[in-house]
Amino acid sequence: MKKLRPIMLAGTGSDVGKSMLVTGICRLLKNRGYTPAPFKAQNMSLNSFATPDGLEIGRAQAVQAEACGIPCSSDMNPVLLKPSSLNKSQVILHGKPIGDQTAREYFLGNNKENLFHEAIKAFQRLEARHQPVVMEGAGSISELNLKHRDIVNMRMAKAANACVYLVADIDKGGVFGSVYGTIALLEDWEKALLKGIIINKFRGDATLFESGRKQLEELTGYPVLGVIPYAQDIYIEEEDSVALQKKKFSRESGKVNVVVVLLKYLSNYTDFNALEQAPGIHLYYSRNSEDLEAADIIIIPGTKNTIEDLLELRKSGLAQTIVKAHKQGKKIIGICGGFQMLGESVSDPRAVEGDTPDIPGLGILPVRTTMAREKITVQKTFTYKNYPDPCRGYEIHMGTTTFDVASPLNKTDDTYEGYLLNENCWGTYMHGIFDNPVVVNDLIKDRNGEAVHFDYTSYKEENYNKLSRLMEKHLNMDRILKDISAE
Repeated sequence: MKKLRPIMLAGTGSDVGKSMLVTGICRLLKNRGYTPAPFKAQNMSLNSFATPDGLEIGRAQAVQAEACGIPCSSDMNPVLLKPSSLNKSQVILHGKPIGDQTAREYFLGNNKENLFHEAIKAFQRLEARHQPVVMEGAGSISELNLKHRDIVNMRMAKAANACVYLVADIDKGGVFGSVYGTIALLEDWEKALLKGIIINKFRGDATLFESGRKQLEELTGYPVLGVIPYAQDIYIEEEDSVALQKKKFSRESGKVNVVVVLLKYLSNYTDFNALEQAPGIHLYYSRNSEDLEAADIIIIPGTKNTIEDLLELRKSGLAQTIVKAHKQGKKIIGICGGFQMLGESVSDPRAVEGDTPDIPGLGILPVRTTMAREKITVQKTFTYKNYPDPCRGYEIHMGTTTFDVASPLNKTDDTYEGYLLNENCWGTYMHGIFDNPVVVNDLIKDRNGEAVHFDYTSYKEENYNKLSRLMEKHLNMDRILKDISAE
């Protein structure tokens, strides 16, 4: 089979829909019989995922791999930045932490050249196994003050010999200026890699943009290969920084109201995507005591800094609200860092998270946590409570939780996991636990007397295919395949 050049979707800016389009192209190519794989050299996200071999990557690439129908790997996202405090991020290389850096140290330091070479190696390994690789850029490709240190956009495209397609968000307005200006600022070698333009998030009748399409082509000299509708009826998990702003932040009558405590260093909020889509459930985020009091179920989510967020809960008064809600019999759940907070204490003798060596927990669960330098990243199969249904999830944490008397929530092949206080309170390190129908059904069965019967995995598959059909209809994929087949 003839080797295909990689496809790269680059952007005129952030939040133009690159991740979703990459996901759609991945599923489209899979459905056409190709063996695609996603790749993003550097990702900044607090939503991460554990690979089958126990490494950590950005959640977006795990979603895109799922759309390809393949297991995810660290080669799909060799560099991951996870913000851990103000202006500081944990740097993860090939799935393992290599240290913490400030934004200034990372973007102005010399080590990015080493990271760039490591990213190229990861890409080459991926390309040897998959055809074609579908690459994703980050932000704008015309950030003049940063591009000489860039390891994810045009320098990476050049190293991979990729065909680049510029994605613009027409819903934001100013699409002519953003496209024309972006291309005008490219160097000649960058323009040579660029093959076309994709207009994303178009509302209404696309034929009304036909004259605009022709004008863009005349102005830039590049073909517009697609005008993609704003697909509000298609659900695909999104990256965190902007997507979190689109969540719901207040209760709704007539449904089971589930509130996720909006922590300062909230991470892996994708844990709750299944609950957002499940019938009969209304999930929202809040750091307001009244919103927590109004909910049927309170969830304390994962966090990149358990101690800092625990201190903030006490300072804001939310800690007292949660403890009071527990005493009143309200259902309280802790996931990962939230599990740690529900305990009696959190200790950090090695200063893994900061300068606070020890802090009392909320005192709801009889467990104690000690932070450790080594990060645990592992996929797990387990059973939940006493249900026989097989479940799947993954752990990503840097602490060990102990207790005097075990009361496990989950059972894995070789051990027990989590802590079950009673039907109204439990904690777990298992991310993705709500992706399992048995857990969602158990969560709300006593609220309305009937099961939910919501299969999140099937729901995602259905939406991957809906997105693929949308791309087939509105994107000139035959032209893109011709581009990547050319010598």
